[in-house]
Amino acid sequence: MTNKKAIIFDMDGVIIDSEKYWKQAEYEVFTSLGVRVTDEYSKITKSMTTAEVTQFWHDKYPWKNKDAAVVEQMVISRVIELIETENCQINGVKSFIEKLKRRKYKIGLATNSPSRIIPVVLKKLDILHLFDSILSAEFEKKGKPDPAVYYRAAEKLFTNPEDCIVIEDSYTGMLAAKNAGMTVVAFTNGNKEIDCKIADYKIDSFENNEIGLLKMN
Repeated sequence: MTNKKAIIFDMDGVIIDSEKYWKQAEYEVFTSLGVRVTDEYSKITKSMTTAEVTQFWHDKYPWKNKDAAVVEQMVISRVIELIETENCQINGVKSFIEKLKRRKYKIGLATNSPSRIIPVVLKKLDILHLFDSILSAEFEKKGKPDPAVYYRAAEKLFTNPEDCIVIEDSYTGMLAAKNAGMTVVAFTNGNKEIDCKIADYKIDSFENNEIGLLKMN
């Protein structure tokens, strides 16, 4: 293991403003199967993996004639369509990562989103080449808030967990990083409703913020 610092990014809500597309896709697909999608339950499913969300709604409103895995892929395909056709980049994220790379930071991605979506997002933003490690929690036994995907990210970056900085926008993601022993930066993108109380630091924008981030060490 080296002591070189690494910075690990969450994806949805951190490098791409895609959470509204997940909500739209899930509503469209699950409603078409007879599910009554409510805001109350959607708040519960917001931090789940796609497989967990699909199972959640199937348990509430069991549908027939379509396997859960097929339905999950329907949601993912719809999200990909929306990402490819909509403007969803978060301002300043590319130049922010480029500056970190120039300072010799290792850059990782650890997301609850399915692996199928990751290259679509990174290629759209032209940042695929900037990442040293890319991981989806779909290959772990549990997604965030379980810390497994962050432990794996540190391992892939040849960096100790305590030498990693994680940038997250959700409480469950922050909790996963905290449980892995990492430094947590809450990224709000101006959203004052994000629960940041367990974060070590907070940034509202990626523009002109890289110096403040580097001073955390």
